[in-house]
Amino acid sequence: MADKKKMAAALAAVNAYMLQEEEAAYQAQLAAQAAAKAAVTLPSLWALAGRQDIMMYRRMVQLKAF
Repeated sequence: MADKKKMAAALAAVNAYMLQEEEAAYQAQLAAQAAAKAAVTLPSLWALAGRQDIMMYRRMVQLKAF
């Protein structure tokens, strides 16, 4: 009877440890996804407008509009 209790306790401990490891891996995955979302940012509207002006000016130079 004592051997069965020891075996049950050992199996319960291993199961609890495996669940903790799984939860830690899941939390790490969520943190990585949150960091990836935060890293993706769009440039400001001022930067986009400036780039568009530069491209327009280069196109006019290529067409010899000036």
